[in-house]
Amino acid sequence: MLCTTLKPKKDCKFMSPQGCKYREGACKPIVEQCEGCDRTEEFNGVKYCKISPEPAIKWQFGLCNLATHKKPVYVEESKKVNPLKASKRAVAKKK
Repeated sequence: MLCTTLKPKKDCKFMSPQGCKYREGACKPIVEQCEGCDRTEEFNGVKYCKISPEPAIKWQFGLCNLATHKKPVYVEESKKVNPLKASKRAVAKKK
């Protein structure tokens, strides 16, 4: 259904004939961490997320899984080296 509260003429999965079904009857504006994301839209001078009705929840436990402007940092695990094999390789390189 089309939103009738904050985002006029936008399709919204929370709208019903009785109005917005989301908590408190409306979507929440983006939070500071959302600035720069491609998934934001501005309506009446306020920015909202296109996907999440309450963006603060997405950032609650770290990086938002929908963010397009920030990528997760993966820590590379060091490989375990067998000391016996390593010493044999070192000897083979010297020859």
